[in-house]
Order: sequence, then C-alpha cells, then structure tokens
Amino acid sequence: MLFSMEALVASGIGIVTATGIYLLLRGRSFPVVLGLSLIGYAVNVFIFAMGRLWTNAAPIVDRGPNVADPLPQALVLTAIVIGFATTGFVIELALRSRHDNGTDQVDGKPDQPGPQEGGR
Repeated sequence: MLFSMEALVASGIGIVTATGIYLLLRGRSFPVVLGLSLIGYAVNVFIFAMGRLWTNAAPIVDRGPNVADPLPQALVLTAIVIGFATTGFVIELALRSRHDNGTDQVDGKPDQPGPQEGGR
C-alpha cells in the first residue's frame, strides 16, 4: 500500500502532537518542557504545511497559476523565535521550582516511595 505525502505529513504531525501531549501529562518538569517543545514543533509544521509547497512558483508576484504564499513561512519563523524564548523561560521556571521545592515534580510534592522502595 502506497501512502501519499499528505498522509505521511498528517501522520507525522499527529504522532508528534500525541507524544507532546503524553509528555505534558508527566509529573516531572523536564518531560513537560519537552512536551511543550514537541507541540510547538508540530504546530509549526502544521502551519507550514497549510501554506502549500509549490515548485517553480513566484514568491509574491502573480506570474502564473502557482504563486507561493510567504505568510506561512513568516509565521513559522516568528513562532520559532518565540518558541525558543518561551522554552528558555519555562526551563528557568523549572530550575527555580526545583531549587525552591527540592524536587522537580510539577505539583511541588516529593515522590512517594512505593512498596518496593521501603514505603508502607
């Protein structure tokens, strides 16, 4: 069975989004940061794919039936810059939370030892 490029891109975006959501639901701060980054990447690829990729098309000037739209590329470039700044900020918040609480749990509560670790 042969897949089309659209199906592969849509599947890839879905897998990256699902992985990002899974990591967001973890209890530690580092997987949450990775999940936010993955969701940001998935949104960027989604926006870029919505702009349609044309070959041999004029960037803005209308010289034929295929004209490339520069707006999705500009949006993705801006989103990448904002994503880097947001990721740096969230990492700093996670480090500060670890310093203040002594744990990297998102809710600030220490890990509860299980029965195998000597807890009751």
